[in-house]
Amino acid sequence: MDQHGKHRSLVRAICAGAAVAVLGAGPAVAQCRLALVLALDISSSVDAAEDALQRAGLAAALRAPEVVDAILADPSAPVALAVYEWSGRYQQDMVLNWTLLNSVPAIDNAAAAIAGSKRSYAEFPTAAGYGIGYAASVFDTAPPCLFQTLDVSGDGVNNDGFTPEQAYANFPLDDVTVNGLAIGGATPHDQDVFDFYLDQVAKGPGSFVETADDFQDFARAMRRKLLREVEMRILGAVQDGGPPEG
Repeated sequence: MDQHGKHRSLVRAICAGAAVAVLGAGPAVAQCRLALVLALDISSSVDAAEDALQRAGLAAALRAPEVVDAILADPSAPVALAVYEWSGRYQQDMVLNWTLLNSVPAIDNAAAAIAGSKRSYAEFPTAAGYGIGYAASVFDTAPPCLFQTLDVSGDGVNNDGFTPEQAYANFPLDDVTVNGLAIGGATPHDQDVFDFYLDQVAKGPGSFVETADDFQDFARAMRRKLLREVEMRILGAVQDGGPPEG
């Protein structure tokens, strides 16, 4: 058995559970240029006020005029968005099922749903590998898009279950670019969190890590991050066999 073989039963279990959770999204209804999944940390290091800040901050970032303009840059090729929350090994829940952001009202409705959502758990550790693995089945129900990006945010390092590296080795995420948003303020060792997201979470050509000083800074950091993720990509790079940017 290879070094990851012992995790495969866990992988199958969590992947199946995620599939059930997102089946309500329904069939793909349109082509899109980007399938973007946002994963929000709700582990025990995130208190109620901080969780409210990240939900309100994400909603504000989606509604920022420059982000709206970037999302709607090509109405014929919209962005599809899904959002879930993650913490312990089996504590992942959808916040927003797949939504095509093809108009200002669609963006506003998605932002309102996120801002009005409530966390499902508050007492579990930071199982980042499980949190990342859950994204595989979310992408499995995504509309057909040219690119797929997972955006993982959090304020701590993995402290339960398998690692992000093991998640990438076992889940079908090879074609997914993974970016990170590392949030400081939870411990005196912010650099450890930033290094964890840079070294273990970010994956794929053009992947990057944005940083927020703390949850008060979340909206600003998420706005910058979304701008980079939803910007129009140069399709020629794909057609020529080169790696996409962003």
